[in-house]
Amino acid sequence: MRYLHTMVRITDIAASLKFYCDALGMKEIRRTESEKGRFTLIFLAAPEDEARAASEKAPMLELTYNWD
Repeated sequence: MRYLHTMVRITDIAASLKFYCDALGMKEIRRTESEKGRFTLIFLAAPEDEARAASEKAPMLELTYNWD
């Protein structure tokens, strides 16, 4: 089975990256911050999906952090 994109809303960036990257072995592909929208999006991929995530933008896990 293939997935394109899954979003998880988070409340603590550091703790979430520690879990997803350090414990589960995922890698951060890119990060987007929106001052106007007051949010941060962090896109992660499994190591074996890293090249495909960069070229096709899938499959990835999106961590969404709302600043307020």
